[in-house]
Amino acid sequence: MSENTTANCALPLLMPAQAQKHVTVNEALMRLDGQVDLVLQSLTRITPPETVVDGLCWAVPQGAVNAWEGQGGKIAIGANGGWVFVEPGFGRRALVADQGVVAIHGGGAWVPGAITLGQHGSGLLARQLHEDVTLGAGDWAETAMAVPPGALVIGATARVLEAITGSASSWSLGTAGSSDSLTRFGHGLGKAQGSWARGLASPPVVFWEPAPLRLTAAGGQFAGGKVRVVLHWWELRLPD
Repeated sequence: MSENTTANCALPLLMPAQAQKHVTVNEALMRLDGQVDLVLQSLTRITPPETVVDGLCWAVPQGAVNAWEGQGGKIAIGANGGWVFVEPGFGRRALVADQGVVAIHGGGAWVPGAITLGQHGSGLLARQLHEDVTLGAGDWAETAMAVPPGALVIGATARVLEAITGSASSWSLGTAGSSDSLTRFGHGLGKAQGSWARGLASPPVVFWEPAPLRLTAAGGQFAGGKVRVVLHWWELRLPD
């Protein structure tokens, strides 16, 4: 950390008899504007966006290229058509826009979904995955996403984006297996656009093998439609 910047947000400080003080003050304000209620657009993008939007922030991963080359681990803040870079410290929090979760910085990297985070990296994580499933002709459809091993699944939610067609009278949401598994997150669900499911696992269930979510037709078959499915789970993070 430079002695000419503040300790936490790396805001540049005015020096005695400094010329063009407005440049330093404006840069400090841009850095502050980006970091207050921090929202990171992504943790994984390695190529800077072609158009720089003032105030939008990105977590720069290792191996980033072009204007982000050599800035891995830092926050890139859009400013005046370019970038300013800030080194985050342990305990910084941010919302990760493309994952829809809060992340805590562990001192070396961002930990998405962290609710608690110890100094040795252990923690409790709350995570979610989503997928828009396009239905075709058949009795059932499965997501490409899967419940990760070791996940304590809290439940799943869904929204019908395009009306479900076919001879099915309703549908259920669950995982492959027994009749109870197939309806784990809802049954008798509506086919009309806007219909929804909010299935809580009672009690929450641990999955030790990857498992996709299955949408199963009831009273007939699917012919078409689109459903947005979201999986919600907790997991334990191991210490370093």
